[in-house]
Amino acid sequence: MAEKLKIISLGGLNEIGKNLTVYEFGGDILIVDCGMGFPDDDMYGIDVVIPDVSYLVKNRSRIRAIALTHGHEDHIGALPYVLKEINAPIYATRLTAGLVKIKLDEHSLTDKTKIITMEAGETFRAGRFMVEFIHVNHSIADAVALAIHTPIGTVVHTGDFKIDPTPISGEITDLARFGNLGKEGVLALLCDSTNVEKPGYTTSESKVGESFDNLFRGCDQRIIVTTFASNVHRIQQVINTAARYGRKVGITGRSMENVMKVATELGYMVIPPNTLMEMSRLKGMPKDKVVIITTGSQGETMSALYRMAFSGHKQVEIGAGDRVIISASAIPGNEKTVSRVIDELFRKGAEVIYDRLSDLHVSGHACKEELKIIHALTKPKYFMPVHGEQRHLKIHAALAQQMGMPRENIVIADVGQVVELSAKSAKINGTVPCGNVLVDGYGVGDVGSVVLRDRKHLAQDGMIVVVINLSSEDGSLISGPDIITRGFIYVKESEKLMEELRGVVLSVLNGCRDSGVSDWATIKGNVKNELSSYLYKTTKRNPMILPVIMSI
Repeated sequence: MAEKLKIISLGGLNEIGKNLTVYEFGGDILIVDCGMGFPDDDMYGIDVVIPDVSYLVKNRSRIRAIALTHGHEDHIGALPYVLKEINAPIYATRLTAGLVKIKLDEHSLTDKTKIITMEAGETFRAGRFMVEFIHVNHSIADAVALAIHTPIGTVVHTGDFKIDPTPISGEITDLARFGNLGKEGVLALLCDSTNVEKPGYTTSESKVGESFDNLFRGCDQRIIVTTFASNVHRIQQVINTAARYGRKVGITGRSMENVMKVATELGYMVIPPNTLMEMSRLKGMPKDKVVIITTGSQGETMSALYRMAFSGHKQVEIGAGDRVIISASAIPGNEKTVSRVIDELFRKGAEVIYDRLSDLHVSGHACKEELKIIHALTKPKYFMPVHGEQRHLKIHAALAQQMGMPRENIVIADVGQVVELSAKSAKINGTVPCGNVLVDGYGVGDVGSVVLRDRKHLAQDGMIVVVINLSSEDGSLISGPDIITRGFIYVKESEKLMEELRGVVLSVLNGCRDSGVSDWATIKGNVKNELSSYLYKTTKRNPMILPVIMSI
């Protein structure tokens, strides 16, 4: 029986982020990307979400390599957590490798992990896979697509990309190589679906540079710019514009400082002489001679811009003499937090310019016409839309049909489903364990659905603790019940209700004593049930109730 290529997405389907794709042929496994996702609003206290990799842990001896398409968090952010469970060499371009190294240093994993740097156009072998890096444009430098050559055919995995005819540095997306692969024959295309709803072409990054020039020219205010820390081309344009108008540049925000350090060392950023300055030295300079580049474009509560807006930054106080430029669009789900920061900046008297008002941000993802170009060049036999929510995947499937692909050759999969490819068929055949692993501080996976449900309950309704002191000799009440509440009511204004609750508890204790019940678990259960029904009747609220019995 002929061997088949299996493709399993452990993240990145029916969601934006958490990208991790597993390619399996014979006894060999190749992992493409290893990203994290952002927590939903109801994931109280969760820092990041990573894919469930229990399938990879079970098959760790078969993993030959991890190939990374680029250095964004949704493609590399889960690596430090996953590498504690599995070990495999990482293949990445120079900037991506530099960003991964920073992450691994923080988790003391650098010495245990082999990182091999690649250039676009180079190929490496991973078991029976030959993996080729193809240069593409994206909102971070050094992004690549992959041509994964297998014994039954070639799969093109685009990663995140756009076709930018005037990139800030480097070449245009290597369309010639995509075309050559199409002539040689492509078994399957896995393509970025993020912007499939948008008609036309994505605007070039150089357009943002023109907007910066317009905003810097003739401005006598201090300029503060926030953008994604990883967008080195955007940061380069801000620095170039600042130098053109004789301004000194300060950098604030740990992730921004880290990325700039790596990008400068590797030659992806060139800083004009005497432009960068320590933040502490910018304080005494005239406002029209200063530019500050900061993190916080997504309104993150610990970011430098957030701290500036809410007067928590040690070195920058926002005021009426400031022009704040937000050179990013809100990631879906972050709109509220971004709006809060913008409102607070306006309240401080700053002039705020954001992407609804000006061409301050362009996407790094291909729009409809660019996607058509990739489909036309590669001419794949099978197509699997990836990197998108359900509507993106369905719309991208419809686009492939418009390009002439038969419906039966298009596979819309879900996370955990096994897609089997042969020269003659493409079908879903079985599933593997998948889902979200929640990271809270140093805890990975120790917060599950039960803990989240409790956190949600506490956040919505608060809690009541009932402390009862019983005699160890005869079980009689020695003192209490004491009732402590958090997040439920303000006790000083609700003394009548508190007295009623004590009365309910006392009647439960008397009832238990009269019926000869001395088992603590039963007493606690009765207290909880009676209090719960009484509170719901009187307040229509349902707080968490924790009875505590102490033996004296």
